[in-house]
Amino acid sequence: MSNSSSITEFLLLAFADTRQLQLLHFWLFLGIYLAALLGNGLIITAVACDHRLHTPMYFFLLSLSLLDLGSISTTVPQTMANSLWDSRAISYSGCTAQVFFFTFLFVAEYCVLTIIAYDRYVAICQPLQYGTLLGSRACVHMAAAAWASGFLYAVMHTANTFSLPLCKGNAVGQFFCEIPQILKLSCSRSYLREVGLLVLSACLAFGCFVFILFSYVQIFRAVLRIPSDQGRHKAFSTCLPHLAVVSLFISTAVFAYLKPSSTSSPSLNLVVAVLYSVVPPAVNPLLYSMRNQELKDALWKMMSRCFSEAINCLFSFAEHS
Repeated sequence: MSNSSSITEFLLLAFADTRQLQLLHFWLFLGIYLAALLGNGLIITAVACDHRLHTPMYFFLLSLSLLDLGSISTTVPQTMANSLWDSRAISYSGCTAQVFFFTFLFVAEYCVLTIIAYDRYVAICQPLQYGTLLGSRACVHMAAAAWASGFLYAVMHTANTFSLPLCKGNAVGQFFCEIPQILKLSCSRSYLREVGLLVLSACLAFGCFVFILFSYVQIFRAVLRIPSDQGRHKAFSTCLPHLAVVSLFISTAVFAYLKPSSTSSPSLNLVVAVLYSVVPPAVNPLLYSMRNQELKDALWKMMSRCFSEAINCLFSFAEHS
């Protein structure tokens, strides 16, 4: 029987027991992590460097990519290191930091996705007021509010969770530290306080979901009234990627946290956790760039410029040698 004051480390759930599968897991996650870094890094660079993308939609997309980079960097490197070194351990402070940053980035990303739904609603349903409602100052304020909400939420829940006495061991039933798994280690009825906060948070999250749903109902009604096929296609091309990202984000998170306990198993929990914590940051850049010609043109222009500069440097080096 242990308590929180005597716990110096937690044991995370391992993906595999055999050395060969651990190394396979390491290389697989390394590939996913590098893909997420490359995809989100390209979007951040393209939006920052191309003046044509200095619009509210791409500003929020840049913010989303930053959050995705932070989110996947919070969970994946630790599990990769554990697989590589055949370990399950994470320090108490490391677990606390992981809970804080994952919660912060997860909540902030959900807020940014809600803001993007509002951006698309104003752009399509109230285009004449777009410059007024979504000026540069308003965009900065909304993004700052999203990040601040995530930060305050994370501080509140992390402090509350790790203030509980933990007397059911130190084995976390997940490949990274998250609040529901830490609460399972608590032996105090005061954990109900944190559960109450989570229920309140779920209600607020449901409110954001209703807002997103309402926005898209109005968007689709407006798009279907556009007389030209080209106009409808352009409107859908700016909305469908965001809708796909929101659907992936919400569906995996809902399934992870609301699935019946009778269907839970360690292997299923691992798969579901990967779906909501690892897959979205890696897939989001692909979803946003797939139907977005402006973004694809900016990325192609940036990569072509970098390639030509690299060729020029090589020629210059060859001439001086």
